[in-house]
Amino acid sequence: MEAPPRLFVWAPELRREATVFNGQFVLFAKVGGPLDVTTILSACFLSYLLANERPAFWFALAGAAFFAGGLAAWFTLVAPANAILATWKPGPIPPDFEAVRLRWETGHMVVAALKVLGFGSISIALLAPRLGGGT
Repeated sequence: MEAPPRLFVWAPELRREATVFNGQFVLFAKVGGPLDVTTILSACFLSYLLANERPAFWFALAGAAFFAGGLAAWFTLVAPANAILATWKPGPIPPDFEAVRLRWETGHMVVAALKVLGFGSISIALLAPRLGGGT
């Protein structure tokens, strides 16, 4: 939801200042990373608890896979862009600005899509036993 203005409206200087130099995302490493890992482990534990309840088990397992895929996508798409962003200094806009911005933003879109699919799968896993068995 943030991506369209950041890609098409914000001036490169604003995007760089907000994202790179003023710590807009500083807490994501400290809070977001551990939350992602906890989410994956929780989804795996839910799969274990639902092992005898099909199809709930498969939806929980799919949710865990989607959440793990989101973290893997972050490491393969976003982290390399972050490494480049960390080298930027105040002054002229770097020549690779557009490519780095596009990779960073589209990487986050992929991560968000996988997390939404994970949430949906976990939701179905939790509802499936109630809907399918009538109990």
